Amino acid sequence: MEYYKLELYIPVEYAEKMKKALAAVGAGQLGNYDSCIWECAGVGQFRPLPGSEPFLGKAGKIEQVQENKLEMIVRGDRLDAVISSIRSTHPYETPAFQFWPVQLEKP
Repeated sequence: MEYYKLELYIPVEYAEKMKKALAAVGAGQLGNYDSCIWECAGVGQFRPLPGSEPFLGKAGKIEQVQENKLEMIVRGDRLDAVISSIRSTHPYETPAFQFWPVQLEKP
């Protein structure tokens, strides 16, 4: 089975909604457990460029936002559904997330 580590950043007030949406499509499932998510608080920074339609802020002005970083494991066969869930649930025009393959079990 192929697995991925997923990290994403979300405004604090949207974190619970995002965690529920991700768990609903299978993100954070490890063995006999689901909803396994690491969460920590931080400050996100961005500057909307001309032509953007930002959820927060104005084009050309640097914004700082209280955000949570969510980390979880995703099975490879669920990755497409997880990415679709991020894009449909996240309030930002361009959600910030990344994923990469990981090995969970000894070969």
